[in-house]
Amino acid sequence: MALPSCLKTGVLTTGFNLSGSLVKSDSGFAVPTKLQINRKSDGVKKLRIQAVFSFPPAFLTRNGRAEKLKQLKQDLFEAIEPLDRGATASPDDQLLIDQLARKVEAVNPTKEPLKSGLLDGKWELIYTTSASILQAKKPRFLRSITNYQSINVDTLKVQNMETWPFFNSVTGDLRPLNSRKVAVQLKVFKILGFIPVKAPDTARGELEITYVDEELRLSRGDKGNLFILKMFDPTYRIPL
Repeated sequence: MALPSCLKTGVLTTGFNLSGSLVKSDSGFAVPTKLQINRKSDGVKKLRIQAVFSFPPAFLTRNGRAEKLKQLKQDLFEAIEPLDRGATASPDDQLLIDQLARKVEAVNPTKEPLKSGLLDGKWELIYTTSASILQAKKPRFLRSITNYQSINVDTLKVQNMETWPFFNSVTGDLRPLNSRKVAVQLKVFKILGFIPVKAPDTARGELEITYVDEELRLSRGDKGNLFILKMFDPTYRIPL
């Protein structure tokens, strides 16, 4: 960002009025000015201007917001890490994660996710409150080690994938409800990754993308579940 010419030259120029009210400078900042007139014994009037400026400049404020967001995301990642994607989370853990997630959502840089292109690619699920996905009641060796979700925004397709031991997957269609919320209709399950089974018509729901950037995505489902995902492969496309 170019500095104002007055800062480059070391000369301060700003408008003011004699009432001492707020005046807008050439840099776009509101500048409260205070005028004092000193009378010297020789009858010469001297005008002294006292000004208070709104610092730091805008680019420093943006850097501050970026650092705050970075810290909020780091706090969220650290809280999630020991919870086995949410399978071992206690009610207190779930409350903490939800609070941290809401802080991140409050500074979402992408107001219209479905128009941004940031949703495309393969995302790794790192935390959820969905009991059906976590399968926490099953023995650990029967649970999927990793879960992925992929989205093609241009074709409005979604794919959920499990890894070892079963490699089940499901594909479905998305229907935008607004610029950040979609209706989901699942279409075809693949058992063991290759046996197709048509999904029932009741396999549907809604998903709202509450935060997304190049690294992190937060979504909330119509049943109140929270989904937190990290980008795994931005180049991945759902097979036709």
